[in-house]
Amino acid sequence: MTTQNAIEARNVVKAFGQGDTAVRALDDVSVEIRQGEFFTLLGPSGCGKTTLLRLIAGFEMPTDGVILLEGQDITYLPPNKRPVNTVFQSYALFPHLTVAQNISFGLEMLGKPRGEIKQTTERMLALVKLEEMASRKTSQLSGGQQQRVALARALAPQPKVLLLDEPLSALDLKLRQAMQIELKRLQTETGITFVFVTHDQEEALTMSDRIGVMSAGKLQQVGSAKDIYTRPVNRFVASFIGETNFLQAQAQGNKARLSSGDVVDLDAAATGAVTLTIRPEQIRLADPADADALPATVTNLVYFGTDTHVHLALADSTEVVVRQQSPSTGDSGVVMGQKVGLRFAPGAAQVVGD
Repeated sequence: MTTQNAIEARNVVKAFGQGDTAVRALDDVSVEIRQGEFFTLLGPSGCGKTTLLRLIAGFEMPTDGVILLEGQDITYLPPNKRPVNTVFQSYALFPHLTVAQNISFGLEMLGKPRGEIKQTTERMLALVKLEEMASRKTSQLSGGQQQRVALARALAPQPKVLLLDEPLSALDLKLRQAMQIELKRLQTETGITFVFVTHDQEEALTMSDRIGVMSAGKLQQVGSAKDIYTRPVNRFVASFIGETNFLQAQAQGNKARLSSGDVVDLDAAATGAVTLTIRPEQIRLADPADADALPATVTNLVYFGTDTHVHLALADSTEVVVRQQSPSTGDSGVVMGQKVGLRFAPGAAQVVGD
């Protein structure tokens, strides 16, 4: 039995302006978002991810295409008629109301019975762990607490889909990391479909069941965090998700000759001029006398605490970065100008499209 999709966009186009000056914020985007999953739209500013979110919410209408919610066409349905709620970047809380009043506000607007409002509000307070803050004004709360109030308010009416427009961007690093775990917990406990928009790859990798990577109004790749990281479909996805090395080569079967003259094994057969992607953690340093290792010279060392990035130059000066775990002494074991060998993990060198 096929599980019905929570959201489906079919060949969606959104153009701003007219004629030759029109800008396509979304260019023939099709995507299926499954019920009960945490789905993230990831991409740089201006890629179209927030525009797609606004179309799902009903704040914008598409120029072309169809949007379905549980199989029903909602393309031109007004926002207040859609069983969808949105958590905005600014949270949009009422500073003159208490935490409990903010959470219950939407339920009151829907005309829910007083007893149901009280019960639901208490349940939401417990869900976001703010029971002791119920009578405080939201203006008296920290950024993380305000974000949880916004989540509770949006979850209270039990929407079929919750849309989140970069809700963690205003938080500091430690709080943002903590809220990533909280968001995933809330999604798992409620079972509600979350559609999350971010430009932060760490947020996407940490929380998502699946990720849709966007660029220039197009959906580049959809898959699990592991699939997208380990099997990027093109150069943009490989560079936007994590860090990588790009090497130009001439491929013949399962071998490729780099511009430096070195030959490497490929994960799949290819022919002609290709671009290879190799993640820094899939390369290790070896003895330069090793016949199977690529000769390289250390050009820089960058210490990141847990990791050290070793920058190297191949024979033709092509730059390669290796990421290795820092020893407890903080000494990487290599020095600037040192001659080393490079060995790639099996399957590390992958061919990617433009």
